[in-house]
Amino acid sequence: MDRYYIYGVNFKDNGKIYNFKSKIRCPINVTVITETEKGLQFGKVVSYIGNENTKNIDELKDIIRISTKKDYEEYLKNLKDADQALKQCRLLVKELGLDMKMINASFTFDRKQLIFNFLADERIDFRELAKRLAAIYRTRIELRQIGARDKAREVGGMGICGEKICCANFLNHIDSVSMNMAKNQGLALNPSKINGLCGRLLCCLTYEDEEYLKCSEGLPSIGETVKTEKGEGEVINVDILNRTYKVLVNNEKVEINAGDKDGSEK
Repeated sequence: MDRYYIYGVNFKDNGKIYNFKSKIRCPINVTVITETEKGLQFGKVVSYIGNENTKNIDELKDIIRISTKKDYEEYLKNLKDADQALKQCRLLVKELGLDMKMINASFTFDRKQLIFNFLADERIDFRELAKRLAAIYRTRIELRQIGARDKAREVGGMGICGEKICCANFLNHIDSVSMNMAKNQGLALNPSKINGLCGRLLCCLTYEDEEYLKCSEGLPSIGETVKTEKGEGEVINVDILNRTYKVLVNNEKVEINAGDKDGSEK
């Protein structure tokens, strides 16, 4: 039975990592030509997953070969041509009066497909645009509408934390982020504080949400009326991670340690 090596490959820096199988060993950071649903692609090996029997990995596509100098030169040519195609597409969008913002363009390695990513507030009828692009480049055209988060990943930038934004740095998959996550963490619901460069909720709100939910079990909400050993009062502050809260009782602040949910006064 054939034995394959399984590698993680990405097609652009900090892009999503896809698993591929290979009959040959591939060093980490080596560039390779892979088979994908869209055609051949030029990528880089970024991780070694392991090796498995063929029956366990039939769904994985193949690494065709380690790239050659000629492959790399062809890859650079594709990048240059895709940049020119993007400029041409923007001219056509303006000529056709389409309300869409072109973000980037890319050829598959074998140039069987030319992919354009764009932003638009509504659905766009781009059939005429696709027809004109196909006539110019003589290949299959794909116009893909992306969201604000995807645009941020493509463009990059610095977050409010002072670091490179997560989606353009290390995130290979963007999880769903909800307003409840900000509420769970007791954050002020100020857009300037909880929104990222994309205008959407910060991806990092998902990192500690599970821990905040766990720590908040049994804790009261701010404004809630609770009973203490010094009397009944209103909760004015909650420290979720330390599992403590402050209660205003007869104009006196009483700090409560929730402990294991039973609670005890400090």
